[in-house]
Amino acid sequence: MNIARRGEASGAAIETIGGEATSPCPVPRHVAIIMDGNGRWAKSQGLPRFEGHRRGAEAVRRIVADARDLGIEALTLYSFSSENWSRPEREIGELMGLLKRFIRSDLKELHAKNVRLRIIGEGHPTDSEVQTLFDEAQALTRDNTGVRLTVAFNYGSRGEIARAAQALARQVAAGEIRAEDITTERFAEALDTAGLPPLDLMIRTSGEQRLSNFLLWQAAYAELVFLPVYWPDFNRSWLERALGEYRRRERRFGGVDAGES
Repeated sequence: MNIARRGEASGAAIETIGGEATSPCPVPRHVAIIMDGNGRWAKSQGLPRFEGHRRGAEAVRRIVADARDLGIEALTLYSFSSENWSRPEREIGELMGLLKRFIRSDLKELHAKNVRLRIIGEGHPTDSEVQTLFDEAQALTRDNTGVRLTVAFNYGSRGEIARAAQALARQVAAGEIRAEDITTERFAEALDTAGLPPLDLMIRTSGEQRLSNFLLWQAAYAELVFLPVYWPDFNRSWLERALGEYRRRERRFGGVDAGES
């Protein structure tokens, strides 16, 4: 199935390639999404950019519920990058207002549905209200055992990696660990995503095919799926399509099958 064609059916439990049935892979434990295309969606509809962001927030509500229904354990969403501060001040203000309303209006429902919310990134540099809302949301849902929803806000993967390296360097300087104790496992524990399952699937909407400084370390062996749909139009059918593509791929993690040279 070519996922770029919109009229095709979503992935099923058993996939068929060239007429031959293949064994299904498990549902990915951890899925990350670069939610791209709000502004372009709005432009295509003749609407202001803010309307694209508002519709994008509605898509977030749908996908969190769909992830739970489909058995996804962890969902990480790229909501606002550290580079997004270069956008026009008015648009940033609208985005922050939308973010506040989303947390205030949806937190109770997320908590009732056993969702555990986590915010990664560097927080808001000036708006203490946003940070307070983040802290309250995380405290309220900390003990929930359902979908682990992680929102990357003011996040950049290069900055995350630099912060992790600095934290480990401080431990070395303090004599708490030795330089040779810094393994890939220990480094991963110093990242913002410590404690989450390994990233299995990275999805980007809008047709763009790049990672845009998102989860660079974590995506080392993740499957990448790029979909030609703007984020406000992303729905369960598109998510199932991405999961179907994931199931068809053979994950080798640098190895080869027995019998191959």
